[in-house]
Amino acid sequence: MKRSGTAPLALLVVGLTAQISFGQESTTKEPPPAAQTQPATLGPGDHTRSLMIGELKRTYLVHVPQGYDPKLPTPIVLALHGALMSGPAMVPFSGLNKKSDEAGFIAVYPSGTGTSPFLFWNAGGMQGKSTTSRPDDVAFIGKLLDDLATVVNVDEKRVYACGMSNGAMMCYRLAAELSERIAAIGPVAGTIAVEESQPKRPVPVIHFHGTKDTFIPFGAVPDKAMRYVRFKSLDDSIRTWVKLNGCETEPKIETLSKDGDAMKVIRKTYAGGKAGSEVVLIVIEEGGHTWPGQQPPVGFIGKSVKTVSANDLLWEFFRKHPLP
Repeated sequence: MKRSGTAPLALLVVGLTAQISFGQESTTKEPPPAAQTQPATLGPGDHTRSLMIGELKRTYLVHVPQGYDPKLPTPIVLALHGALMSGPAMVPFSGLNKKSDEAGFIAVYPSGTGTSPFLFWNAGGMQGKSTTSRPDDVAFIGKLLDDLATVVNVDEKRVYACGMSNGAMMCYRLAAELSERIAAIGPVAGTIAVEESQPKRPVPVIHFHGTKDTFIPFGAVPDKAMRYVRFKSLDDSIRTWVKLNGCETEPKIETLSKDGDAMKVIRKTYAGGKAGSEVVLIVIEEGGHTWPGQQPPVGFIGKSVKTVSANDLLWEFFRKHPLP
């Protein structure tokens, strides 16, 4: 099984450009004293929450849809930003709030750690001195879910995670280490970075990847190992979860795009997994390091398909896979 590196500096440029393009700052700054009182419950709209993990203050954004009924348990979708981004920057990058309002789930945008605005997730694969000093982001997400449940009515059987790039890597880590709480994951343009994946239960996976992604390659990862981040190839990542979930090794292949569409989109479904699990790979031919259905903030990260929406496919998949 090959493991190799990527170009971390290029990923930083992507994230920084997204921050600038969307005009978002990180959420690591201390608020003024008057802002430290948090509401007892959250209603429809956008809210910022904070909590302490040891001595470290962590923040996350919550989008509660207009149709939210506090009497009803409501699904949660965590949306994890890429390297050098933040929770606020992930909102326009993914466009997930619109789907939240349509479908009725609560969208949650946590922020990673680092020096503002250089925020990352400890998704695994870190090299050098930073390896031992990185925060425990799995613990953070667990405490975030605990905190969230005090202010909204959470359907604990329908908590999902999707993410971009470094955030996608964090999704894979959550599936491996928090499978008792995360029902299914939807990584976009990011692969497994942890050395070993040992989930307590099968976790359904839907993964999106462009064939022209130059940051997290669709094919074999170049042997030019970088000093800071290591990750599995896309093929290794898919095969890992096909095996963990006990899925069929040969996928069902179907075309999602239509004749005449500018970009072809293929869905490969590895079905038949334990407890109804499956692994789905959405291949965007000619697609770059982008969120399908969304306009890229800059051109150099590659093309994004316009006729197929990651958000639509994510929710369609998540609805099928609550916790048992």
